[in-house]
Amino acid sequence: MPQKILAGRAADPQLRGDLVQVKVDQVILSRAPSRALAEAIATGMKKTPVEVAVAYDGTCVADASSLADIDEGSPHSVSPEFPTYNIPIARPGIGFPAPVHLERFAAPARLALTDDPRLTTVGGIGMLSLVVSPSQLGQALATGSVWLRPPRSVQIHLSGRVRPFVCARDVALELLRRNLDEVVRRIEGEHHAPVILEFAGPSARLLSVGDRAVLCGIAPQVGAAAALFVSDEKTEVFLRDQRRSKAHRALVPDPGAPCEEVVSIDLGTVDPLLMDEEGVVRPVRDLAGKPVAQVVLGGDSGVTLRDMLAAALLLKSKRVPSRLDLLVAPPSRQVLEVLAQSGALVDLVATGARIVEPDRRVVTSEIYPPPPGSLSLRTADPEPRIAGAPSFVVASAETLAYAVATGAVGDPRSFKRPVRVTVPRALPTDDVLILRDKKGEQVSTKKPPPAPAAVPWKGPLTLDVLAGVPKVNGHAAVGAPGRAAPAPVEPPAAAAAEQQGQAAPAEGKAAGGVALVLSTLDEVRAVAERATDLSTVRAVVAPFVPSTAVSAFASEGIATFLVGTEALGSIKEQKSVELPAPAQWGDRVAAIFGSERVEVAWLATGMERSWTHAGTVRQPASSSKPAR
Repeated sequence: MPQKILAGRAADPQLRGDLVQVKVDQVILSRAPSRALAEAIATGMKKTPVEVAVAYDGTCVADASSLADIDEGSPHSVSPEFPTYNIPIARPGIGFPAPVHLERFAAPARLALTDDPRLTTVGGIGMLSLVVSPSQLGQALATGSVWLRPPRSVQIHLSGRVRPFVCARDVALELLRRNLDEVVRRIEGEHHAPVILEFAGPSARLLSVGDRAVLCGIAPQVGAAAALFVSDEKTEVFLRDQRRSKAHRALVPDPGAPCEEVVSIDLGTVDPLLMDEEGVVRPVRDLAGKPVAQVVLGGDSGVTLRDMLAAALLLKSKRVPSRLDLLVAPPSRQVLEVLAQSGALVDLVATGARIVEPDRRVVTSEIYPPPPGSLSLRTADPEPRIAGAPSFVVASAETLAYAVATGAVGDPRSFKRPVRVTVPRALPTDDVLILRDKKGEQVSTKKPPPAPAAVPWKGPLTLDVLAGVPKVNGHAAVGAPGRAAPAPVEPPAAAAAEQQGQAAPAEGKAAGGVALVLSTLDEVRAVAERATDLSTVRAVVAPFVPSTAVSAFASEGIATFLVGTEALGSIKEQKSVELPAPAQWGDRVAAIFGSERVEVAWLATGMERSWTHAGTVRQPASSSKPAR
């Protein structure tokens, strides 16, 4: 299915070559909107030619610093001038970007580009959503096209029916427990191409669009580029309920369509599961009886409207235990209105719940963090698990409801009698919080911030080695970035020279930036999501880097190298790495870590190599033309 979507938009329908140019239908800006707009304007954009482009402002709890960042043009802010370029703004309070986009903008059989990995959930409606860098988003906004690696597919065959008190969240956790990440990593290593999860089988067609979106949300955690469901009668009904019937297109795989591997799962064998604070998926009974101090129901993934209604029914007439905080973060304004109209919101409030705004910092734990030394249960997918990041337990809405009812972790099947939930068909679809450009009305006279200057690779370079994910502004570099201006990672050698009042050594002779040595997929994900904030990072060395991250790094001028796990420990202990001049780079590069010579594989391919050397994917304004 992803090949069908790309082939219909590619200059080469056969998808031959390392990279192919494809037309883009939608652009979703969430993490660094102003940076993407600056890149587009630098390329010569007057109005974006893409069908749908939306900038989401996720800062609901505004403070002096967030307002100052908007005024100063922070890359992560959403400035009022977006609508003048045909890019509507989803204002604070509309909800989290992923569920809102699924309801109001996502369309089957289309291609979307985004800077937020959490937007993979829109694959539940049959739309292919790929994560790229802000500079690639700028190119897509300006030209309507982008260069991508042709993907490979892994089919997940679903059969059977889920039992009572088992939700889509449990099925998603079961897939993680089956080591799907190892399958993705092996196929990436064989083909050097993005891997996309395709859900198929008789049970895939029985799932609601909301449940499908929950399953698609696991793609970033296993290293996959995206996930995709068919577009069928369930999709058509969903769009009809959203009053967007015209957006429907059928999308089914061709008979006998090849895939790299098939993973089968019987939904009838899935039990209530949870992901513990270490990231290990376990049956709920393994933690049964452990006291819970915080429950966050809602967020941008892992929960559907049906799940929210079910939790409210299970908690009706219950009371929150004295030492437990119940926070309810409705995924979207639409869900909030349905909960209010049905009376479920009143039931939750009567239970003792606190309704919190859909601020982006809720899902990253920047606000309402897990209490120290206590257990926190949440429905939303976690951010990359790295040192210093907040940790919590991920479980289904019904498992969370049991924890609220009893004050401890337990199997929701102990409720004995499942609730019957009726999801209303008449849904509120008022887009009052979507700010669009009005003809004849000047939205803003302020000029957007300029795009950052590219830093090209020239001669030989010596980089300081830093093991693990660096901190930005004193905090772990995970999740959606803060509103503060990007803070560079200062190379140790350069910092020492500055403290001694000496000039920094010349390029090619001493530190010219930082090379990050990363051990896990979560570390790679954390750096890829914050690459625009790590201004002095010039290289990433790791035993596995997904192809989408390689492209994103290359477009920011960051070289990506593959190294064997056996050499990882020794190079982490080195203080610097010497890289030869780019003209000497090939498929393999001879790098000198300290006094040790290590052959590393350069993962960039085709045009990505020229992007790396140039330090940007940006093209001159005169050469920007929309793809035909």
